[in-house]
Amino acid sequence: MKKFKSFALAAVAALAFTACEDDTTDNQTTDNGINVVPVSGTISSDATWTKDNIYRLDGRVLVSGGATLTIEAGTIVKASPGSGAFASALIITRDGMINAVGTASEPIIFTTIADDIEPGQIVSPNMDPSNTGLWGGVIILGEAQISASNDDGDQLSELQIEGIPTSVDARYGGTNDADNSGSFVYCSIRHGGSNIGAGNEINGLTMGGVGTGTTIDHVEIVANADDGVEWFGGSVNTTNMLVWNCGDDGLDTDQDWIGTCTNWIVVGPDGSGMELDGPEGDLNRGTHQFTDGTIYAGSAISDLVDWDGNTNAGVENVYFFGWDADYKDGISSFGGDGSGTNANWEYTLPAGGEPVDSVFTGVPAAALTSVAANANTVGANSAEFGFTWAAQSGALSSIGL
Repeated sequence: MKKFKSFALAAVAALAFTACEDDTTDNQTTDNGINVVPVSGTISSDATWTKDNIYRLDGRVLVSGGATLTIEAGTIVKASPGSGAFASALIITRDGMINAVGTASEPIIFTTIADDIEPGQIVSPNMDPSNTGLWGGVIILGEAQISASNDDGDQLSELQIEGIPTSVDARYGGTNDADNSGSFVYCSIRHGGSNIGAGNEINGLTMGGVGTGTTIDHVEIVANADDGVEWFGGSVNTTNMLVWNCGDDGLDTDQDWIGTCTNWIVVGPDGSGMELDGPEGDLNRGTHQFTDGTIYAGSAISDLVDWDGNTNAGVENVYFFGWDADYKDGISSFGGDGSGTNANWEYTLPAGGEPVDSVFTGVPAAALTSVAANANTVGANSAEFGFTWAAQSGALSSIGL
């Protein structure tokens, strides 16, 4: 089981949810003289956040009204603590845009105000990479199609995103599969997933109805209390995704997402490595596909991959390893509805572990190849993740990645 260190968090007063765009009247500075800019409410005109400042999210911050939020490479965004109505989160609404483009040497980092990290750093000087639930997360919403229905069976083309109350307009879905929500590149999201009530947490990165015009590339999620990355419908294609120490599923799909995810790593989730769900309404547009991935199970994982019977998803060119000798819950409802491509799975059984049939229940023998530890010929290219805390702390190299 993971061990969690405790950190004292500064008390934050309850904040009314009113428009306050880049309010600099309450600026503070760090011990090293870096300006801390508080941001709350709705950003409804174009704004740019620069790497010479640290930006503090006080509650839910929405980008709306046709505005574009540009975040410069190397910028650090820290979120105030809070749960329920006071959980901090950055939400890109359907009529907002995000232009957060970091680089391999200067990623954009989203974290908690308990984190002493400053511009120019990637590894936190004080946080443990298993501290979860200290703020909300990042939510990107679009107008691409989703497959959903209500309790009466009525088909729905839009929904309110999970984790955000209906008092806030956080709807997603529509008819434009080519919708563009902007760019989110070389970004690291850490310590999120705060509880907003009744066991409902926010994912590290949530995408609702996000279209193919959007760029999601080189993203790290560290220590989120809920899922690392979750797709709700949409059609966006994503690349180079890493999830480390999340409290539930590593990668989670819902509502007929039909995009792709290529080159990805999941390390040590407390839930499933992948939870793949299909359409929730009549709409079924095809398949979503995961290719070139690696799952390091760790000691707390449930299923390696969990399909539903109607899941329209495939998993191809993947390396599985790192589970305990008594583990045997590897695969649930293999292949879903059979529409995806599931092939070229390599695995390493632990010494004295359960036999392959117990772990990879239902997986055809032709899809499976046993290899020695880290002798895999398929899986993720870990060289793409040098920008991450996981890589620079040595966590990836410690497991042979």
